[in-house]
Amino acid sequence: MASHVNPTVRRRRLGQELRRLRELKGMTAEEVAERLLVSQSKISRLENGRRSISQRDVRDLCGVYEVEDQRIVDSLMEMARDSRQQGWWHAFGDIPYSVYIGLETDAESLRVYEPQLVTGLLQTRAYAEALVQGALPETSTEDIEKRVQVRMRRQERISAEHNPLRLWVVLDEAALLRRVGTDRVMHEQLEYLIEMSQLPHVTVQVLPFEVGAHPGLNGQYAILEFADAADSSVVYLEGVTSDLYLEKAHDVQRYAVMYEHLRAQSLNVEQSRQFIWNAAKRYAS
Repeated sequence: MASHVNPTVRRRRLGQELRRLRELKGMTAEEVAERLLVSQSKISRLENGRRSISQRDVRDLCGVYEVEDQRIVDSLMEMARDSRQQGWWHAFGDIPYSVYIGLETDAESLRVYEPQLVTGLLQTRAYAEALVQGALPETSTEDIEKRVQVRMRRQERISAEHNPLRLWVVLDEAALLRRVGTDRVMHEQLEYLIEMSQLPHVTVQVLPFEVGAHPGLNGQYAILEFADAADSSVVYLEGVTSDLYLEKAHDVQRYAVMYEHLRAQSLNVEQSRQFIWNAAKRYAS
């Protein structure tokens, strides 16, 4: 049903299909832009799914690509219509990482490396509140609450009864030692982390300082994978003012290999739980 359509993923699939049609026609994005009297960047944004696609855009592009099968045109037009619907996150207003939320909502599995903080999907409400307050000191109380609510809503993918998100997290030791909020907040957060790590679809490993230099020193990243074979994996790199999404196969493969090295250098699951528990005891009152 349309109400269950993920607009972010639908835009992405539609963009991939439009790119395929352009390449079959043997045209460059620049040539298409010249034909339609639009900018090349618009064509690129339509194809990478970062921009909403109107039915008029689809009709014009199908005309340029000389698509004669009306069933294909109708299917693409329907995808364009669905892609303009709003996901659940739009109810919270302007969310800076809404594209990522759309991808995460539809992902089958997620691999995350976090060098500084407990990953958002495993945060307690108190930890999330303290984190947002500290990271964004000029943010209003209303916006802080909105961000926390979105984070709590995202966590429903972990607790879903059917088809929960498969989550694998590698945490740097610094994430356990960085005091966010009070000692009580930290103690409860680390206990919660241990609890969540015992779910069959959640794996948490700790990368201790003693490992030294490792492939994750460049910073946090996430790899999203999808059940539909038509949806390629995505590497997500979070920025302060903008985010980066990598979808080319060689880029994704490079980060996937890095992740395997991080997992191999980390403590195993049981050792990691014990390590987290020892860290939690430091915050016990």
